[in-house]
Amino acid sequence: MSSHPLVQLTLTRIREFAREPEAVFWAVFFPILLAAGLGIAFAGKPQTVLKIAAASTQIAQALKTEPGLDVAEMSVDEARLALRNGKVALVAEPGDGGAVVYRYDDTNPEGRTARMLADAAVQRQAGRTDPVAASDSIARDPGSRYIDFLIPGLVGIGIMSNAVWGLGFSIVDTRRRKLTKRLMATPMSRVHYLMSYLAWRMIVLVVEVAIPVGFGAIAFGVPIRGGLVDILALSVLGSLTFSAIGLLVASRAQTIEMVSGLTNLVVLPMWIFSGVFFSAQRFPDLVQPLIRLLPLTAFIDAMRGVQLQGNSLFHYGQELATLTVWLVVCFGLALKIFRWR
Repeated sequence: MSSHPLVQLTLTRIREFAREPEAVFWAVFFPILLAAGLGIAFAGKPQTVLKIAAASTQIAQALKTEPGLDVAEMSVDEARLALRNGKVALVAEPGDGGAVVYRYDDTNPEGRTARMLADAAVQRQAGRTDPVAASDSIARDPGSRYIDFLIPGLVGIGIMSNAVWGLGFSIVDTRRRKLTKRLMATPMSRVHYLMSYLAWRMIVLVVEVAIPVGFGAIAFGVPIRGGLVDILALSVLGSLTFSAIGLLVASRAQTIEMVSGLTNLVVLPMWIFSGVFFSAQRFPDLVQPLIRLLPLTAFIDAMRGVQLQGNSLFHYGQELATLTVWLVVCFGLALKIFRWR
C-alpha cells in the first residue's frame, strides 16, 4: 500500500501543508485568535454603557439618572457633529414647549436602545409612575449567548475557506509549474490525483473542528450537547463538499490571479449570507430560499442544531441532502473538466 499512487499523493499533500508556515497559521492558529477576540467582545457580558449627547443642562441632569447611559453635555452643533461621526449613539435636544427631541439613526440598534433608555430617564425625572410594577430576572444560559452562536459558524468558515482556498491554490500552483504534466507520465489516474486532495482534507479536518470547538468549550464554556459521532459525520460531509467545490474552482484556472477571483466569487457570498456572524434571517424573505441552498448555510444550521441543541443528524435531512448534492455535482464536474496542462 505504501507504493500506491493515492498514498504517495496524499503524503505529498501533507508535506506541502507542513512546509508552509502560512497554511499552518490559517488552519491552526487563526481560528483560535478569531474565537478569542470575538469571544472576549461578545462573551455574554452586560450591556455596554451607551454614549449619548445632551444639548441642554436640564436634559443632561435627567439623563444622568440612567446608569446605562454615558451622557456628555454639548452644544447642538457639537452634538450633531458627534452623532454624524459615530461618537455618540443619540442626541437629546430641547424642543418647543419643553419637549425633548431625540436625534438618532433608527437603523443602528444602539441608537434605538439609547432612545428607549433616554426617554425612560426623562419621563421618570418628570414624575412618571408606572402603573404596573416590573422587575428583571436575568438568564444567561450556555447555548444562548453570542459566543455560542459564533463557534459553529467559525467551524464552518474554517472548513470552507481552507478547503476552497487551500485546494484551489495548490492545484493551480502545481499546474502553473508544469508539475501536473509530469505526473501524467506516472502510473497515476486522474481519480487518484483528485482523491488525494480529499484524503488530505480528511486529515486536516481534525484540526479544523477540534480547535475551535475545544477552545470555545474550554475558554468560554460553549456547550457540546450533541453526539461527537454526529459532529464528526457532519464535519466529514462538509469538508468533502467544500473540497469538491475547491476542486471545481481550480479545474481550469491557469494563474493564481484567476483562481483568486473565482475563489472570492464562491466564498464571499457565503461569508455574508450564510449566517456566520449574524442570523441569516435578517435578510429579506425573498432571498431566504436561495440562502438555504448555499452549502455553508446548510452546514452551519446543522452544526448549531447538533452542538448547541443536542439534536440528532436525522433532524437535518434537508441540510444533509443539500451538502450531498453539492458534493456529487461539484466533484463530478471537476473530474470531467479537470485540465492537466
